[in-house]
Amino acid sequence: MNVIDALNSRFTVRAFTPDPVHKGTILKILDAATRAPSSGNTQPWELFVAGGDALDRLRHAYEERFSKGVPGSPDLPAPQQWPPTLQKRMDELKAARFESLGIERTHAAARHAMFERAHQFFGAPTVVYLCMDRTLTAWSIFDMGLLAQSIMLAAQQYGVDSAAAALLISYPDLIRAELEIPEDVSILMGVALGYRDRQHPLNQYRSPRRPLQEVVRFKGLT
Repeated sequence: MNVIDALNSRFTVRAFTPDPVHKGTILKILDAATRAPSSGNTQPWELFVAGGDALDRLRHAYEERFSKGVPGSPDLPAPQQWPPTLQKRMDELKAARFESLGIERTHAAARHAMFERAHQFFGAPTVVYLCMDRTLTAWSIFDMGLLAQSIMLAAQQYGVDSAAAALLISYPDLIRAELEIPEDVSILMGVALGYRDRQHPLNQYRSPRRPLQEVVRFKGLT
């Protein structure tokens, strides 16, 4: 698979099959992905991979905490508000996704079920947690984003689907305890890896992208 095909075919999978991804395949994905560029070759990433019994325990702990209505408290706080144009795109995405599922957006139980699925890691058999030293700044978070994209593109090469989602790191204390992650590193992102459930309606929708003429400004080129 070439890079353009990988970019065009990748999407956030929200329903995985239980089929495991072999450890050897994950190692190949991560070996390729850690070729990602970083500022001054600092390579600030520390990766913790959960699967099998460890991920099952973590999934159960997440489900229990979510069922009690405990709010998430990620190491990297989410924005309190978004610029209006960005918020509009987020609202449109949510509306379109609910419409594709035939669900009224005001249907509280359906909304709860979708959040519950996210807290079950979308049923993925593997989650890679991307971490870095707490003393680092947003400068290095850019490097971590490059790594996350590289992981997802490398996964495409091996026929593995992915989902990068902030909800995967809602309860960092649970992750830290299960995976023995030191306190001096922040848990920044989770990337779920597995094989998509091709029949599940959650995997049928594809989010649109802004047209290039809206995004790109040229000057001095013909």
